Amino acid sequence: RSGEMAKSTQLIDNDVFRAYATYTAIVLLKMMLMSLVTAYYRITRKAFVNPEDTASFGKGDSAKKYLRTDPDVERARRVHLNDLENIIPFVGIGLLYALSGPELSTALLHFRIFTGARILHTFAYLIPLPQPGRGLSWAVGYAVTFSMAYKVLKTVLFL
Repeated sequence: RSGEMAKSTQLIDNDVFRAYATYTAIVLLKMMLMSLVTAYYRITRKAFVNPEDTASFGKGDSAKKYLRTDPDVERARRVHLNDLENIIPFVGIGLLYALSGPELSTALLHFRIFTGARILHTFAYLIPLPQPGRGLSWAVGYAVTFSMAYKVLKTVLFL
């Protein structure tokens, strides 16, 4: 039923909403995984920002050497921050988009491209792959979110 707003009681039966829920869960789990990746790099590189985190390495000056930054930790943190800046808008705009009655095939295209772009962005950032790989993967995901926002505004405001 393209072009029709979904009723809340029908959401679980709505294929577009189910697709939205699936791909949103994937990108949110990917974003959560970045916390674990950052923690892994902190532990394996012994690079911490809080004094209490260095307690297992000794006290005083012997522990202070672990209060430092590390390029790999910072790279993982930047991936996580970039996820926060891009996945959260996708979640909100994607929900409005899913409720705006798009065709299933078009919605799946949006959701799949965004998810693939965010996963590629993570690998491009962590490996790191040469530019413009990371930049293009970011831009593709960003464009998908803008495309969904345009569809929502067009549906609601008749732009």
